[in-house]
Amino acid sequence: MPVQIPDDTDFTSFKEQCENHEGWTARYNKGSVTVWCRDEECRTIQKLKMRIVCKDVTAETLYDVLHDTSYRKKWDSNMIDTHDIGRLTVNADVGYYSWKCPSPLKNRDFVTMRSWLPLGNDYLIINYSVKHPQYPPKKDYVRAVSLLTGYLIQSNGENSSTLYYLTQVDPKGSLPKWVVNRVSQFVAPKAMKKIFKACQKYPEWKRKHNPNLKPWMYPEQNTLPCINVADLVLQRADSLENIDESSLTEEKQAQHHSDDEET
Repeated sequence: MPVQIPDDTDFTSFKEQCENHEGWTARYNKGSVTVWCRDEECRTIQKLKMRIVCKDVTAETLYDVLHDTSYRKKWDSNMIDTHDIGRLTVNADVGYYSWKCPSPLKNRDFVTMRSWLPLGNDYLIINYSVKHPQYPPKKDYVRAVSLLTGYLIQSNGENSSTLYYLTQVDPKGSLPKWVVNRVSQFVAPKAMKKIFKACQKYPEWKRKHNPNLKPWMYPEQNTLPCINVADLVLQRADSLENIDESSLTEEKQAQHHSDDEET
């Protein structure tokens, strides 16, 4: 299937999904963090939505942190590798991301087309999986599929913001129930708190690391090679190998829970 760059209708639809909680079940609600799950007809699809209220963090800072791949390597401890592959338009690119899964599961990776849009007081970033001819699946990873993943950032005034993160992913495999439970109860809340902490430290870090370089804001700074959208194909989940990990048991369960409960 051909790849289509998101338009205003797609961004508006994504924002409505973030703000409308009908049909979602709250699985975690403590402090400033809420995590919702949605049971899809296909059990292999994991659909999660998270929200965190970030006091003393502007919407602009949140937007910068989520774009800045150089800084991500400082705070995203689950990440193995991430890099931009090329640009499609002034507000769309293609990138690679791989991350560590809880042991003993195999690690996953994605190739996604990402698009972003400042909209009034809001900022939106959305992505979905594509095939790139130079980035076939790797033997040491399971190539997962993002059906729709993204962020909605809303300004709550001069120095406060709210971040929504919505993800609909096919992890390409039959996952054990403990993985699904652990993601909603521990991994997701911890990830949102990590983003918040990263935002608090970002302004000082950015002052020392190319403070004026923000190609997501200033397209003329973008030095990525151009990609023709016709060279990309939508990544269909059924074209990838399924891995059955449903019988695997969690390793070092107590330590995992201890680590994930840190704030």
